[in-house]
Amino acid sequence: MEHALSPTTLIELRRPRPYPAVSVLTPTHRREPYRAQDQVRLRNVVAEAKKQLEADPSVTRERRTDVERQLDQALAEVDLTYAEDGLVIFAAPGEHQVWSLARSVPERVVLSDTFLTRNLVSAHAAERPYWVLSVSADRVALWNGNLDRITEARLGGFPLTRTVENFDAERREQIGDTPSTFRDEGTRHFLKDADSAMSTILRREPRPLYITGEQAALSLLSEIGGATKAGVHIPHGGLAHGTREAVWQAIRPRITAEIRRSTDDVLRELESAHGHKAYAAGVDEVWHSAREGRIRLLAVEENYRITVRGEEGDHLIPAVSGELDAREDIVDEIVEQCLETGAEVRFVPDGSLSDSQGIAGVLRY
Repeated sequence: MEHALSPTTLIELRRPRPYPAVSVLTPTHRREPYRAQDQVRLRNVVAEAKKQLEADPSVTRERRTDVERQLDQALAEVDLTYAEDGLVIFAAPGEHQVWSLARSVPERVVLSDTFLTRNLVSAHAAERPYWVLSVSADRVALWNGNLDRITEARLGGFPLTRTVENFDAERREQIGDTPSTFRDEGTRHFLKDADSAMSTILRREPRPLYITGEQAALSLLSEIGGATKAGVHIPHGGLAHGTREAVWQAIRPRITAEIRRSTDDVLRELESAHGHKAYAAGVDEVWHSAREGRIRLLAVEENYRITVRGEEGDHLIPAVSGELDAREDIVDEIVEQCLETGAEVRFVPDGSLSDSQGIAGVLRY
C-alpha cells in the first residue's frame, strides 16, 4: 500500500485515463474489533464499483473485465493489519493503486476519466511530512516521517554505505593523537555525496529536514554546506544503523515542539488578519473565498469534518453523513482548492480554532 504522496506522483495520478478510471474510497480503523468490519465493508464497496461498471452502457465488456481484474488485484494487496484511517483504491485499464491514509474518507465510488485525488491531497497536508537523515561515517539513512510514524525511505540512492578502514592504533599512540573519523578526507567526500543526493530529493519533494548524528558529523555537514547545513541538526549518534522506533523516539520531541511553535505562528497570523479585515472564518466564508482564489493561508483543525448537500445563497446546506447527494469531503475539497491556487495549508490541533468553527483563512485581498 502507498503512503507517501510526492508532487511528481500527484501529477501522474491526476492525468486523464481511458474511461472508466475508478476511485473507491472507504474509511478504515487502526484497531480491533473494527478491522473485521472493515474487511466486509471493503469487499462491499468494491462490489458496488463492479456493479456500477456493469450498469454503465459506455463501458465495453473488454474494458469492464480489465478494470474488474485490476480491482480484484488491488483488493488482494490490501493488508488491514496496517490500516490507518482511510483507504483509497484507484483502478483503470491496465493499472491499479492502493493508498492508505492517516485521515478518514467518505465511503464512495466514482467513475470518471481521472482519479479522485482530493482526499489524498488533504491527508498528505494533514500529515505534515518531513525527512530525517541519519548520518554516520559508513552509512547515511533517509527516513520518511509524519505525525505518527517513520519509515526508512529507499530512494535517491539512500541508504548510502561505504567501508571505513581502521586507523592505525600503533601510529596514533606514537604521535599522541586520536584522529576523528570525520576529519578523514574519504568521510568528507562520502558526506558530500549524501548532501548532494539529499539536495536532489528536496528539489523534487520539499519538506522540513532533520539530521541526526554525532556532533563531529553534524559539524562536518555544516562545513560542507548545502541542504544538510540548512536542516535542523539533532546530536544523536547511532541512528544510521538504528531501527525506525529508535529514530522516532529521538525525533519525536523535536516534532512535537515544532507543531506547537507552528500552531502559535498560525494563530498569531489569523489574529493579525482579523484586525486588518483580511480574514474568513467558518466553512461558508472559507468555501466561497477558496473558490475565488482569495485565500493565502488556510488553517484547519486536524479532525474537523462537515457534511453538506449543495448551496443555498451564500450558505452550504448541512447534511447527514450517508444521505443521498451528501458531500462528506467538503473540507478536503477546500484544502485541495486552496493548494491549487497557491495557498499555504496548515492543520492545527483540535480546539485551536474554536472561535472560527474549526476552519479559518487569511485572505490575499
